[in-house]
Amino acid sequence: MQRWRDLAEVARGTGPTVVTIGVFDGVHRGHQRVLGRAVEIAREKGALAVVVTFDPHPASVVRPDAVPPLLATVERRVELFEQYGADAVVVVPFDKERSRETAEDFVREIVKNLRPVAIVVGDDFRFGHKAAGDINLLRNMGAELGFEVEGLHREAPAPVSTADPVPGQSGQSGQSGQSGQSGQSGERQEVPVNAVSSTAVRDRLGQGDVAGARELLGHPFRFDGVVVEGAHRGRELGFPTANVPGAAAMALPADGVYAGWLCVHDLNRPGRTVMPAAISVGTNPQFGHEPRRVESYVLDRDDLDLYGHRVEVEFVDRVRGQERFDSVEALITQMAADVERVRQILGAAPSTG
Repeated sequence: MQRWRDLAEVARGTGPTVVTIGVFDGVHRGHQRVLGRAVEIAREKGALAVVVTFDPHPASVVRPDAVPPLLATVERRVELFEQYGADAVVVVPFDKERSRETAEDFVREIVKNLRPVAIVVGDDFRFGHKAAGDINLLRNMGAELGFEVEGLHREAPAPVSTADPVPGQSGQSGQSGQSGQSGQSGERQEVPVNAVSSTAVRDRLGQGDVAGARELLGHPFRFDGVVVEGAHRGRELGFPTANVPGAAAMALPADGVYAGWLCVHDLNRPGRTVMPAAISVGTNPQFGHEPRRVESYVLDRDDLDLYGHRVEVEFVDRVRGQERFDSVEALITQMAADVERVRQILGAAPSTG
């Protein structure tokens, strides 16, 4: 997939295109509907399906005191755009100057550089200085400049039920761990199709309902970061972990223990290695509160040296909340039980090696 770092960098002669525009935080099922329609029209017209997105989030510039925690890095969004059929993406740097650009000027810039035959957006899409641009302005400019406009309600294509188990994913390439199913964290309510939004996903994560978040997203919620050295307590307790610090700008599930997958690149093999993991999110209250972090114990592995590696932590289901135990021995007993519960959720057989 072609990637450009601004509209001015788009290769000369690119087009015709079908363009969709937005932040697409999390690239959830509602976003996928808009993107899918853009891809469909592009295929019909023999055009390129192009996503125009922004980095950083525009709210960080125009409302810095009200920026929501992000569901995905820009790199993850680009990966998902490609997964859902986009041919190219333009990541527009969003700064004060861009925030002052009129909606009309932004549309003309898109037309100049991408030569769209159609633009597909959510019907509530707003853009330009003070969010003055909307679907009606796009349609008026389309009639003037020669492109069609389609506005879609950002609903999921089918009712979202979060009561069913969710299959684990072991990645698209590389050596993968065993795939399985998530467990169920009690009864969940069916989510109306029009409730699929980035805010709804954040709400699910805030409740620790990563399986429900996955249903809204249409893919696992994932947290990326670089493994740092910790206090080695996990190894001393018999469960060595890969520790990734939390990031203030990024969303995380509620503190607790989860079943999921630790995905690592460059383990002396091509592609991505995906391994079943018991994942702890929190501040480690057993040993005095520490900065929030994500700790992943790869089941049955004590031979991994992941310091400095960028990893992806994919969450499947919640096991329990964060607790402080009466003794270290009680903690170890609970950790062993957590591992067996994770094994059951993921369908990961014990290692015989």
